[in-house]
Amino acid sequence: MTEGGVEETVLIPLYARAVETTGPDPALRDPRAVEMVDAIDYDYRKFDGQPSLRGAVMRTALFDLWTRDFLAEHPEGTVIEVGTGLNTRFERTDNGRARWYDLDLPEVVALRRRFFEDTARRTMIAASATDRSWPDLVTGEGPHLVSAEAVLAFLPEEEVRQVVGMLAERFPGALLAADSAGPALVHAQQDHDVLSKVEARMRWACEDPAEVAGWYQGVELLSSHTMTSLPRRLVEGLPRAYRDTVEELAVLRLPQVEQYRMNLYRLPSHG
Repeated sequence: MTEGGVEETVLIPLYARAVETTGPDPALRDPRAVEMVDAIDYDYRKFDGQPSLRGAVMRTALFDLWTRDFLAEHPEGTVIEVGTGLNTRFERTDNGRARWYDLDLPEVVALRRRFFEDTARRTMIAASATDRSWPDLVTGEGPHLVSAEAVLAFLPEEEVRQVVGMLAERFPGALLAADSAGPALVHAQQDHDVLSKVEARMRWACEDPAEVAGWYQGVELLSSHTMTSLPRRLVEGLPRAYRDTVEELAVLRLPQVEQYRMNLYRLPSHG
């Protein structure tokens, strides 16, 4: 993959999971991530030792938790990964019964196809999140979980509103898992430990995740977490080093940490 552009950001969480997997006490195991890092010609060394790699792992662990919760309640539901990048959530959370869709830009899906194939229950869709036609390709029955990890913040707010509105229209009653970044974090991203090393930039500054619930009638914010307010059941399952990091960050209350939030919404049902 060439360096530059939003597509380069798919390599950051990939590398984070690979590094984590090969560590002594991993918070998650992702052998496919190790395989992909080894196979993709890219200089990952610029990310080494950066705190955001651990943050990416904790975010992924939370989105995994939400996915497992959804599938526990709806074993034959449909999961849609918007901006899936090189994610492997299917490998970590699939229950053998769910329908799954991996959506990303055509060049990213082309890269994914080097490592994954469509199956009877899992389908890749090459399209932008803002393309209003891609929901037509989702034939899996609801309920739906739409997961947009490290995606929406890179769109202008107007496009984020359009995506949320489209999802609400096409997948009524769905859960939407998405992260957001506050204004101070967006404005200072040129100094970010990882984002400063790639060309892509966040464009949507979200002061309060509850704002999204006010865009369309019936959207409900179910939960919102910072790295220091992750669900207790998640933190208790993390390795000691991660638990220590959460405790340290809770004391420091760093703006760049507290302004980054991971959110779970319920979209309105029709009628």
